[in-house]
Amino acid sequence: MGAAKTRESRTTIDSLEPTADAAWVLVAEGYDELRESTIGSRFAIGNGFLGIRGARALTSAESDIAPARTYVAGLFDTPNAAVLSPGLVQAADWLQVRLSLGGEPLIRHPGDVAAQRRMLDMRCGVVLSEGWFGGPEPGVSNVGIRGRSLRLVSLHARGLGLELIELETHAGEVELTLSAAFEGADLDLAVDRLSKDFGIWSTRQTATRLMIATTCSLFVDGKIIPPTTTGDLQSSWTWRSRPGQVASFERLVSIAKSSQGIDELAGQALRDIAGLSNLGSRKLLASHEKAWAERWRLSEMSVDGDAPAQRALRFAGYHLNSAANPDDDRVSIAARALTGDDYRGHVFWDTEIYLLPFYTMTWPRAARSLLMYRFHTLAGARAKAKRLGWRGALYAWESADTGEETTPEEVIGPDRKVVKVLGGLQEQHISADVAYAVWQYWQATADEGFLCDAGAEIILETARFWASRAKLEGDGRRHIRGVIGPDEYHEDIDDNAFTNVMARWNLRQACEVVTLMRERWPDRWAALSRELDLGDAELAEWRSAADAMVSSLDPATGLFEQFAGYNTLEQIDLAQYSGRSVPMDVVLGRERIQKTQVVKQADVVALIGLLPGEFTGDMALRNFQFYAPRCSHGSSLSRVMHGLVAARLGLADQALGFFRDTSEIDLGDTHVAIDGGIHIAALGGLWTMAVLGFAGLSMTETGVALDPHLPSEWKSLRFSVQWRGRTLSLHLQPRGRIDATLLGGTPMTILVGGRCHELATGKPLEISTASGIGRETSGAGHVR
Repeated sequence: MGAAKTRESRTTIDSLEPTADAAWVLVAEGYDELRESTIGSRFAIGNGFLGIRGARALTSAESDIAPARTYVAGLFDTPNAAVLSPGLVQAADWLQVRLSLGGEPLIRHPGDVAAQRRMLDMRCGVVLSEGWFGGPEPGVSNVGIRGRSLRLVSLHARGLGLELIELETHAGEVELTLSAAFEGADLDLAVDRLSKDFGIWSTRQTATRLMIATTCSLFVDGKIIPPTTTGDLQSSWTWRSRPGQVASFERLVSIAKSSQGIDELAGQALRDIAGLSNLGSRKLLASHEKAWAERWRLSEMSVDGDAPAQRALRFAGYHLNSAANPDDDRVSIAARALTGDDYRGHVFWDTEIYLLPFYTMTWPRAARSLLMYRFHTLAGARAKAKRLGWRGALYAWESADTGEETTPEEVIGPDRKVVKVLGGLQEQHISADVAYAVWQYWQATADEGFLCDAGAEIILETARFWASRAKLEGDGRRHIRGVIGPDEYHEDIDDNAFTNVMARWNLRQACEVVTLMRERWPDRWAALSRELDLGDAELAEWRSAADAMVSSLDPATGLFEQFAGYNTLEQIDLAQYSGRSVPMDVVLGRERIQKTQVVKQADVVALIGLLPGEFTGDMALRNFQFYAPRCSHGSSLSRVMHGLVAARLGLADQALGFFRDTSEIDLGDTHVAIDGGIHIAALGGLWTMAVLGFAGLSMTETGVALDPHLPSEWKSLRFSVQWRGRTLSLHLQPRGRIDATLLGGTPMTILVGGRCHELATGKPLEISTASGIGRETSGAGHVR
């Protein structure tokens, strides 16, 4: 492994001043075996290309129950015959460092490290740790070593990672050995080439290559010392340590994913090593901090009067900013991002419905890349629809790199029984969900290039699917039979309200897109219509299909029946099961729960959240009050939609309860472990509840609208959003005051309380609402 020319590691750690504000920092004290995997998820660092779990810096191979894991976005494979669908595979663990005293391991068990402390600094995206290592060595009665470490993956240059370790001897004179190696890469990957400075591996089935180049060095009392031994991606240093002595270890890595040949990658690796040696850790850290400062400038949220909520929003913003890579539109964000193994790195509807609002309104480049992933996987969606006998595009319920369906056919359920999985066949609402996210992005950005080159085609092909899927029957209505809605407790159902109404929206929106393109980009429309073989007769069929779609709305009550026959099912009083520790499908059993009105997660309530215009008068309140008591919240997504809808209805303090429950999923210590990774969609939901719910933000043709209902505990809420190339800062304060500032871009309007206010750059505007902010109301409120 190469050596840097000057000593920087100690000064690099010291140059980073940890954030003092507790709302920016997570701290784990000591060692708790039961919570180690939880900390690994919670303290994960990432940049959308690389993700690393927050394991301890100095470990023992024999007793490490939660080692560091490195994930690379888009690195999918089916490594053996026992695995039927592709999953995210682990890269080499490049963070392994072992210490020995006189040839004996310094750490035999994690508990051997006294005063252990790990800190995730969310402001600058680094994990810092420290501990006291002490133990006997033959002939030495008292040995004491203080260890500190810093690790990051760069938000500025996403292929780069940094590890710094500082060891300071406080007592005893001993022979110390530090060993640094790469471990575990051969578990999922085939080794192509190894040297002391780089490694190249390949996925076993998909022929994707992974290259990691590295340079590392050790300084003792400021002087570089050469390695004692070296091997393939491993080096060790042995020296005589004395009290007061400081040893500083530095390791930089450059990671790339490619389909290039081995020789080309080897050449790139050697160039990377030279570049890393010249770069140095201080420059890498400085550029990383600058990139994080820019992300927080555009996405930070401040809550006054509610410290837990402030901490939760910072945690959400940290992981959301860590999860996206705007420079790669061939990957998306999985259900656990790059923080764990749950769902094998597969992408769900979570991304479009629960994550895209954050990215669309704070990081449009990232939102565009995520939607381009869906454009690039259109071929897989078309193939799935064709295979099942329909036209257009039916997106995979679980997607990897190609867009082919990757949902397993069987899983082990919470009761440890084998469960048939129908999601890949029946959770078809995802096609409308993707189209919905495309349209929301267009509304917020007016990105003509995206709409003309990708977005329109997504909306049109998903509409084509629904037109073939919704069958015209003898009653003159279009029915969609044999599906699963968001509520996964009920399978193989007919006319799910969420699915049907979203499909109807998709069909009508496609027709609007056609009208828009004909008017504004006739040449592009002519080319696209020829490419898709889409003529006026088919468009007329889409309009007819939308008008004939069964919606399950009862005009007499204003209630949507969740699906055909739902109202005849057994009613269960969920209050009687409030103390349960397992999901309701385990309590009642899978057979019985399908015969009840118990809802796993927001279904009709989700429809209120996405298409509020479908609910006129007090219909939103009626449906919310009907379905909320029937929901068991068996999904981490569920309370997000309930909180969003409750906030819009003016039930702010009730919504705050949903907000707090959602924040506890990853931040609370009531769960033994979240070893599968953080729940990124729930974190996106915290932002959604705050901005689209409590602040009541929505988009208009000329700007944004606000209908705020802050919880009584929140004294103020401050955040920024992007709208069509403009940056808008909003500060919601007590007594109905809103301070709005256009930080950049041409003038726009803001609609508050039915009145339009003009905003110009650099001219802050103070707006007073008639109803005030933070008041709990009993009415339906204003829903957009």
